[in-house]
Formats: sequence, C-alpha cells, structure tokens
Amino acid sequence: MTRKASQNGQTKADRGVKAACDPPGKVELRKKVTLLRGISIIIGTIIGAGIFISPKGILQNSGSIGMSLVVWVACGLLSLFGALSYAELGTSIKKSGGHYTYILEAFGPQVAFVQLWADIIAIRPAGVAVISLAFARYILEPIFMPCGVPQMAIKLTTAIGITMVMYINSMSVSWTARLQIFLTFSKLLAISIIIIPGLYQLFKGETKNFQNAFQVDTVQLTNLPLAFYSGMYAYAGWFYLNFVIEEVENPERNVPLAICISMVIVTVGYTLANVAYYTVISAAELLASHAVAVTFAEKLMGNFSMAVPIFVALSCFGSMNGCLFAISRIFYVASREGQLPQILSMIHVRRHTPIAAVIILYPVTMLILFLGDLYSLLNFMSFLRWFFIGVAVTGLIYMRYTRPEMPRPFKVPIFIPAVFTFTSFFMVFLSLYSDPVNTGIGFAISLTGIPAYYIFIVFNKKPKWFQRFSDSVKTSLQIILEVVPADN
Repeated sequence: MTRKASQNGQTKADRGVKAACDPPGKVELRKKVTLLRGISIIIGTIIGAGIFISPKGILQNSGSIGMSLVVWVACGLLSLFGALSYAELGTSIKKSGGHYTYILEAFGPQVAFVQLWADIIAIRPAGVAVISLAFARYILEPIFMPCGVPQMAIKLTTAIGITMVMYINSMSVSWTARLQIFLTFSKLLAISIIIIPGLYQLFKGETKNFQNAFQVDTVQLTNLPLAFYSGMYAYAGWFYLNFVIEEVENPERNVPLAICISMVIVTVGYTLANVAYYTVISAAELLASHAVAVTFAEKLMGNFSMAVPIFVALSCFGSMNGCLFAISRIFYVASREGQLPQILSMIHVRRHTPIAAVIILYPVTMLILFLGDLYSLLNFMSFLRWFFIGVAVTGLIYMRYTRPEMPRPFKVPIFIPAVFTFTSFFMVFLSLYSDPVNTGIGFAISLTGIPAYYIFIVFNKKPKWFQRFSDSVKTSLQIILEVVPADN
C-alpha cells in the first residue's frame, strides 16, 4: 500500500460501510488528553515494577550508597533532557507516533520503516508481555503464599490482563485515561507509603547505613556506565505522551508542562524512595533482596507487607495500560502514512478509538507469551529502543539546520539534545561491548526491515486477484470492527 493510496480518500467499500453505520458527527481521534491525563500517561508508564522490586543494579554497579543516589538523580536529569527534546519535537511536529514520526520527518520513510519493523516483530509485543508477566506474578503472590506461583497460572493471568487492557483501550479513550489517572495515583500512594515511614526513620536518627556513603575505594569507574544504563531503563517511558500528540488538548502548553511536572515528580519520588530503603535496609541486604519493597515492608510494617505485591501489580497494570494506549498510535500513524495496512488507520464509528491498531499486537503478544523465549528476545531488542530514540533526537538537531523555518513553539538549547544523543548512543555502544552476541542478533533482526521495506512498500505491484482478495478482507474487517477512515 502506498501513501497515495492511503491518503486518496475512501473507496466505494469504505463509503458503503460508513453509510451503513456512521452516526452524525465527525469520525476522528478526539482531543481528550488533558494536562492531568498527560501527566498520568507519563508517570504511569515510567513507574513500573522496578522501583518496588529491585533497584540493586544501580547499587551493585555504582559501588556505594551515596554514589547510587547520585546516579538516580543524574539519570532523572538525563531523562529530563530527552523529554525536553521530545517536547520540542512534539510541539513542532504535531503528529502522533513518537519515534516513528520524528524519524520519518527527519530521515525519510526507509529509516522510519526499519524502526517500525523492529517495533512490530519484537520490541512492543515482548515489552507488553514482560510487564504483563510481572503484573500476573504479583497479583497472584498473596494468593499462593508461602508457596511459589505455578507458571501456567502466571501465564493464564497474564493473558487475562492483556485481554482486559486491550478491551479497555478498544472501548473508550476516556475509560483508558480515567483508569490511567487512578492507577497513577495508586503508584504515587505506594511510593508515599515507602517514603514517609522511611524519612520518619531518618529523622529519628536511623543514619547508620549512610555512614561512609561515598566511600571511594568501593567505587569502580568501569562499572558506572552500567549503573547509568540501569537507571535510564528505570526512567524509560517519558516519551509516551508524544505518541498521542494529536489527542492532547493545547499541546503547545500541555506537552512541555506535563513532561516537566512528571519528570520532577518521578525523579524526586525515585530518589526519596531509595533514601527510605537505606534507612531500614543495609547495602548488603538490598543486594541480597529479590523484592526490595517487600523486604522494606517486612522490616518496618509487619503484616502490611502482604499489600506490597498488590501495589506492584497495580503499578504494572498502569504501565500496561499506558504503553498500549500509546503504542497503538504508532501503528495508526504508520498506516496513515501508507506503511501498514489501511485498516489500522480506521476509527470506530461510535467509540472513536483506533480499535484495529489496538488489537493488532494481541495475537503476536499471545504467541510470544506462550511459545517464545521472551527474555532472550528482550535482550536482543532492548538496545534498539535507545538507538532509535537517539536517532529521533539526532533528527531534532539535524532539522534545526535543514528546516530552520519550522515553527518551534517550544525550543530547547542545543546542548540538551546533544548531551542526550551522546548518552543514548553511548548506551548502545555499551550494549555492543558488554553483550555482543545478543546485541548483534538484535541488530541483525532489525536489519531484516530493509528487505521488508522493498518487498512491502517499494515493490508494491500486486496481482489483481490479490488486490481483490485484500479489498474483500478489508471490507469484512471494517464491518466486523465497525471502523471507517477518519475524517480529515
């Protein structure tokens, strides 16, 4: 399918389906993402299970408690640099789609398709499956205590969780946004339950774990980049609001404001939560713990520690909900650009949701969940996320020179995207250095997007029988899903 075919309007079949089921009113994605909802999308997707489960990767590689806190703050600042760069991109290029859209605008359709290909075949379905597995594990843990949770129970609960999130996102943007606000407040409440008692202990004089916090002989400079690598992953998610720019009210104001407020809240929350941990847990105990928040609660709150897995599960569910809401817009925009089947850019006639773009990940995610080697796939592909984010921010710098006339309602100093781009590519280099086999396999998988681009996009002359079959499938799906092309 070419971009021309995608943009040229509706076929007779499209118009017939629309006439049959389209109520009065414009069929489009409506601007329902307010400032509060924007903040909840960013915070809700950043804060997953990591801060509650195991921040020991940063401590292990930073070498001391004091240095680990410095890394948490520094990673928050670097993430803010990336988020501010995306704020400029989002207010300059008012299209949804995030990384895909910015790479398309800066470097053209081939590079954008390679990024899209990596997203579809591995990164997004594997990412959704992993966070969903964490949700299932922690929602079931209180039920099976003190025994372990059976693997099949975890996978079945994961499948139910994914189905619920897909259903909610298909039914209503308002439902999705309201649920995200509730889950974001639940996450902030959970972090507050850690921070407040922990700081109370600190004010009571529980400072023994902070003595010699910056002990120099325990810090290994060669491991510090790995600590930053772990920290940047903990903050990942600040870019998701850019995936839904077209649905944000007053994006020139709300996008930069939502990003700044969210990053300050998350950075302060992460840092204070780690300070709270160290008032009760020593560095050795933290490194030995598999779930730091549970260990903290057992030491300080007794039976209340039973509630911690529930909070972790709610946190994971919020990440699932926010991720899927944002990810579906990549496929919606890519379809509109002619790089995916047209059905994915169609809108439900009453609910005004891109239902086809929402459910497209469902079969692939389920297949990976039950058949795939999930964590190996994530290891192959995770570095690519930072590579493509780095490419997108490089595009910001590139367009400053190639498109100086572009309106930029929000403009950041050039050193901000420059520092962030260097950080992103440094993490990619670190992946190549520390795990060349898995990283190389991931890189090879992404390169299959190049022949796929020529097969599906460039050489798009299909036999007439195939085109008729494709049109009949599209019409059938339109009737089943009750979707029509969006009004322009």
